[in-house]
Amino acid sequence: MQILIKNGRVIDPASNIDTLLSVLIENGKIKTLDKNIKAASDTKIIDASGKIIVPGLIDMHVHLREPGYEHKETISTGTLAAAYGGFTTIACMPNTNPVIDNQAIVEFIISKAKKEGIVNVLPIGCITKGQKGEELSEIGELVNSGVAAISDDGEPVMNASLMKAALEYSKMFNLLVISHAEDKNLSSKGSMNEGFTSTKLGLTGIPRIAEEIMISRDILLSEYTKGNLHIAHVSTKNSVDIIRRAKERGVKVSAEVTPHNFTLTDKYLEEFNTNFKMNPPLREKYDIEALKAGLADGTIDVIASDHAPHNIVYKDTEFDLASFGIIGLETSLSISLQLVHKKTLSLNELIKKMSLNPAKILNIDKGTLCPGKDADITIIDLNKEFIVDLNSFKSKSRNSPFNGLKLKGKAWMTIVAGKIVYPEME
Repeated sequence: MQILIKNGRVIDPASNIDTLLSVLIENGKIKTLDKNIKAASDTKIIDASGKIIVPGLIDMHVHLREPGYEHKETISTGTLAAAYGGFTTIACMPNTNPVIDNQAIVEFIISKAKKEGIVNVLPIGCITKGQKGEELSEIGELVNSGVAAISDDGEPVMNASLMKAALEYSKMFNLLVISHAEDKNLSSKGSMNEGFTSTKLGLTGIPRIAEEIMISRDILLSEYTKGNLHIAHVSTKNSVDIIRRAKERGVKVSAEVTPHNFTLTDKYLEEFNTNFKMNPPLREKYDIEALKAGLADGTIDVIASDHAPHNIVYKDTEFDLASFGIIGLETSLSISLQLVHKKTLSLNELIKKMSLNPAKILNIDKGTLCPGKDADITIIDLNKEFIVDLNSFKSKSRNSPFNGLKLKGKAWMTIVAGKIVYPEME
């Protein structure tokens, strides 16, 4: 079956394309990009007038919670939320129950995603067995099972020798190591950013150096081993500076930032709303400016949601006891588009950070609209204004700080392997 998307502005950073074109899809692949395409009589026509056609968005940092925490999210609900947010591929972190540290769990996720998921799902395996930080997982087995990367996200690898070994394996298998940069000796029992606001609220703070020390350590280890290092959820000004200097001297390192970390400050916690509690925590205004500068100059390569669903039991409790994390798949694109509206990033640069760069870093054949590639496509309405309504979300959880926020720009249609998985219903 053919699908013809016409009259849209096609942006494909991989091919340096930014112009009005039509896109012809056939048998799940991109067949042709041209201004005038003659399609067969039974071709499905999609009029994308006034819309932006881009390579399918990729979120390389998502928590799907299955297996073990299906009361928070499932592969089915998580991939539905991804489709509604404009994502065609997501990578799921391994802190499930049991954790993703062996072939059986990897195969379970891949099989479940094929049966119940509506977007591409890439499992990320554990760096250490049981995520305990004591012994390396069977990394070769994980690679052969189909993991896209390894990480102990949610827990840092405190043992530098183990992290060094993981980076050495990463070079051997051409595999990405994703670092959750946090020194637990410094952050233990903290609930929010350590600073004026935490003192005012009487909450134990998480000092920024807990992140910065571990980023410094892992960059030095990567420089020494020549391994493949990616820094997850960067949140401080000094972290950006450390990564920038490492890149300047040729260290192989990439980094990501979340929409909430470049949008919200710790002042939002003054009402003790646990939907603003996340790890790394919301920082201060000067951190936000540094994160935006890092996005603009290429120090930060990727925007990722760190989608972390929790049901109300885990959030509607005392602030110190509430779980860290927020959902983000359905707001990530719209929040990030504000960077375009405010001219922090060009649209081309934003698409790089949400599609092409994640594909390159994960070493997957995605992130482009080149003929012959999978027809993973996101169509964006830049001018669509709406108010975030948690009751309309497809995620199983509702822990978002953005409810009621007025935004401009959202996904209009999501196509995965030539199949429309999200039509604009409004």
